[in-house]
Amino acid sequence: MLASTANAAQLCIDALNAAEPSRSSPLYTVMTMANTLEFSRQAWVIRGQSRSRRVGSWPTWFARNTDEKPLLYLHSAASSAQLCALSDATAQRGILCNDIESQPSPWPKGAQPSLPLWLATHPRCTPYDPASGEEARAIVLAGLRTLYVDGQPGFYYLALHDQESTVTLDTQGREDVLKGMYPTRRGHVGDVRLLGAGRALGEVAHAAHLLEQDWNVMAEVWSCPSYTRLAREAAAAACWNRLHPMAVEHSCHLRECLAGSTAPVIAVTGYPQPIVDQLAPYVGAPFVALGAGSVQASAPSRYWIVVSALRALADEGRVDAQQVQTAMTRYSLK
Repeated sequence: MLASTANAAQLCIDALNAAEPSRSSPLYTVMTMANTLEFSRQAWVIRGQSRSRRVGSWPTWFARNTDEKPLLYLHSAASSAQLCALSDATAQRGILCNDIESQPSPWPKGAQPSLPLWLATHPRCTPYDPASGEEARAIVLAGLRTLYVDGQPGFYYLALHDQESTVTLDTQGREDVLKGMYPTRRGHVGDVRLLGAGRALGEVAHAAHLLEQDWNVMAEVWSCPSYTRLAREAAAAACWNRLHPMAVEHSCHLRECLAGSTAPVIAVTGYPQPIVDQLAPYVGAPFVALGAGSVQASAPSRYWIVVSALRALADEGRVDAQQVQTAMTRYSLK
């Protein structure tokens, strides 16, 4: 990593910190940050369509540039093949922001099922699905520092949507966003724990309200910008603990967040369910994974989240099993 690259990245971070933060959607927030970076002239900001798999169709400066600058690439890749071509053209380095979710598509979140699986299994990719502009801002700033100031290898990926949010994060919240999980209300203890990522967090929040209003069930709500990062860290900790059975156990952010309670955990994503299934081996409580295709073709609605929570509680003997059927009838679910 050249000193000039690290210096450029620090100037980018300073420019973004000096700008008025945008408390809007992830898409609008990143677009606003891109404008600031363009004005600073310290970063490559590329606004492109990644429809082709041919490297030759990418902007020509990939081939002619010798001095690296921080890279923010705004694109619309629907498939893993398109994203693979893009990441290869950028030497698997940079912050890649995909706005495909904001466009009409037959696929969940606008992406073919192979794309999120490719992201989850790519060792150099750190994928995020931010729910709010504040989350997206924290992730982009962290990517600039990690990749270009600290010089770590790899690339960040952000799935962007245009649903507005008024979330405000404190310092601890911004740190926990990067780790993959934080509570939307600190200090709140619930009968069930609801986890949501990206746009699905909105349905999770509505489900928590319905559980309390209709069923007298209190729910914790957690935003999980990266199920994959949580699962990778948990897997690494589990591996280390197996290899060092006599040493003090390594912990992980997922375990620390869910410690101290056996309340069921319902984890929701707008991507297909396998993205959330990654957490299953590391959750020490009843666990239900919900994604596109789990209970309906699209992302699970608030009503299916409520029913899934009630079913998990009924399986544990914490509520009457009849409430599950009553909820199915009340919400007209088949």
